Amino acid sequence: MTPAARLSAAIEVLADLEVRRRPVNDALRDWGQTHRFAGSKDRAALASIVYDALRRRASSIFLLGADSPRAVVLGMLRLGRGLEADDIARLFSGERFAPDALTDDERARLEAPIPDMPAASAGDFPEWLTESLERTFGDDLIAEMQALADRAPVDIRANTLKTTREALVSALAHLSPEPTSHAEAGLRFHAGDDGRGPALQVEPEFIQGLYEIQDEGSQLAALLSLAAPGEQVVDLCAGAGGKTLALAAQMDNRGQIFATDIDARRLAAIHERLSRSGVRNVQVRVPRGRFDPVRNPQVADPLADIAGTVDLVLVDAPCTGVGTWRRNPDAKWRLRPGALVERLADQATVLDRAAALVKPGGRIAYVTCSLLPEENDDAVSGFLERHADFESVAPSNVVEAAGLPHLAEFATPGGGLLLSPRRTDTDGFYVAILRNRAA
Repeated sequence: MTPAARLSAAIEVLADLEVRRRPVNDALRDWGQTHRFAGSKDRAALASIVYDALRRRASSIFLLGADSPRAVVLGMLRLGRGLEADDIARLFSGERFAPDALTDDERARLEAPIPDMPAASAGDFPEWLTESLERTFGDDLIAEMQALADRAPVDIRANTLKTTREALVSALAHLSPEPTSHAEAGLRFHAGDDGRGPALQVEPEFIQGLYEIQDEGSQLAALLSLAAPGEQVVDLCAGAGGKTLALAAQMDNRGQIFATDIDARRLAAIHERLSRSGVRNVQVRVPRGRFDPVRNPQVADPLADIAGTVDLVLVDAPCTGVGTWRRNPDAKWRLRPGALVERLADQATVLDRAAALVKPGGRIAYVTCSLLPEENDDAVSGFLERHADFESVAPSNVVEAAGLPHLAEFATPGGGLLLSPRRTDTDGFYVAILRNRAA
């Protein structure tokens, strides 16, 4: 496929997303199945165009004065890839398989200086979230959100149960790894011009369980939980087990981790990952159905026998995922206010459940991949109002204990820590430690 033909295909995929409102991976997969002439490089280039267009959707619409898929691609080429009007016109020529030629209005908008834009357009996020994000970032809002619209690198965590970061640097030298800035076991890889990162899941070291693919922010969240060898720990929203594995390595396979989730299907991948990683201190507690103490109370709690005995409960809470938008740019345009309301209710439920598990003197590590104060400081404040026997641990004490004192500057007004692409060059993560102070 020619570069112009790839742009035509991207416009087609974006139009499909607009009509069917589904994840971008589904639309790209379906396009590939119906256009089998396209090779792997073509599909990778198409995905890169589509993802970049979604990252710059709002600013592109403002620049072009239109909200069509074509306008979004045009704006992305100007704003995201820095092409000049003449370069874009050569691609939008109307010739064989190329998009239609530029109109006079399109060319004029592409040639004009980039205008000042409202915050939601300049930062490429849904306008209805402006007030919430302003609460979080204040005057830094646009810069923070522009960083969240950039492409994300690929990070891995060295499995210290089997190897060291230094050994992996040598083993993966052909992929040019870089040590992560904050997480001591992390390595980072950057995508090429086509948007593709290295195929890390086919490397022998991955198959041997020497590393896991995990964003540095997620690695830091595990470190900030302060899980220690010998403790009794619950990963309450374990899913596929990424943080469970990080906790097990942090605890040096000593103590006990109980990994569970409200939905048994989410735990399907954890067993093979535990085996590959050499983890021996994890029990997977699978609910017999979908466990939800509010909506589905007839399903038995798989953790009922350890209530009130746990040193640490990690709550990797269900959330809107705002902090992952640089990896999932389509998700921000599918997010609706009703989804936020549902997540807030879920967070209150899971925090209350965690409180019942923690022993006196034990703690909850509350983690989200959100940047919204409603899901972060506000959720913690609501929890502390409901549970007078808990208190927030000062962020300065948390980062000192985790060996990450330089992160203290990212403390939030409500007693948590907030990571973001601009602040820490990670996905967006929030971490707060809540201690049961009951005697």
